Amino acid sequence: MLRPLDVQVDPLSSTPPYDQIRMQVIEAVRTGALTPGYKLPTVRRLAEDLGLAPNTVARSYRALEQDEVIETRGRLGSFVAATGDATHRQAQLAAVAYADRAKSLGVSPDEALAIVRAALGLPG
Repeated sequence: MLRPLDVQVDPLSSTPPYDQIRMQVIEAVRTGALTPGYKLPTVRRLAEDLGLAPNTVARSYRALEQDEVIETRGRLGSFVAATGDATHRQAQLAAVAYADRAKSLGVSPDEALAIVRAALGLPG
């Protein structure tokens, strides 16, 4: 049974529509609402459903593909990637890159963690 892609765009939000779509798809994959292999609507169909320009939806799909959340199979369409939680994997890679950079700059582990906590808006 196919589940509809439940995406909504808030035109009053300060977040651009393409990013709203991207974040909602990532969250749906993360929570399991969209499973690997799920076929996404075509760019034109989703743009029409949301009342957006096709280029806006295409930009979301390109970003999702770059983050390995979805994969495009030519004329067959776009699907949720079968590689597991790509967003978690990307976050791990970013964390390793940050740790390496902080070490190379001579930043102590405690200071590096404090920087991350501040960037995430968490209390020190």
